[in-house]
Amino acid sequence: MTGWLVRDAVAGGLAGAIVGGAPSTLHALLTGRDPLAASYAAGRMVLPSEQRPARLLAAAVLAHGALSLGWAVPIAAATPPRRAALFGAAAGLAVAALDLGVVGRRIPAIRALPQGAQVADHVAYGVVVALVCARRRVRRG
Repeated sequence: MTGWLVRDAVAGGLAGAIVGGAPSTLHALLTGRDPLAASYAAGRMVLPSEQRPARLLAAAVLAHGALSLGWAVPIAAATPPRRAALFGAAAGLAVAALDLGVVGRRIPAIRALPQGAQVADHVAYGVVVALVCARRRVRRG
């Protein structure tokens, strides 16, 4: 893997991780749900029997960080110079299909989350990663 790809994936993955949870958090706040429910669910991927919120949040940071950086690598490698946002949205949908449809459906805490909001998180993540990577590529020339 080349240096620029790693740097782009890290920059895009971190930005996507920060912004990607906004849709489900907003949805939770608007519907009176717990805005940390998605974080607790992510923590349960690592600690399935854990009930303590602080430990679940710590595990969520690890799980979410690893997934965000991991998915950023193929997105960074494949993002086209034009229409990056559209590509990122499609990539986010593909990641959602795997994360939610294949893995998430086996984890009750993830399955219990509002799926539309979770898909929106994935789309937002993909768009942000692709836009950051495309911008970095343009700056490099």
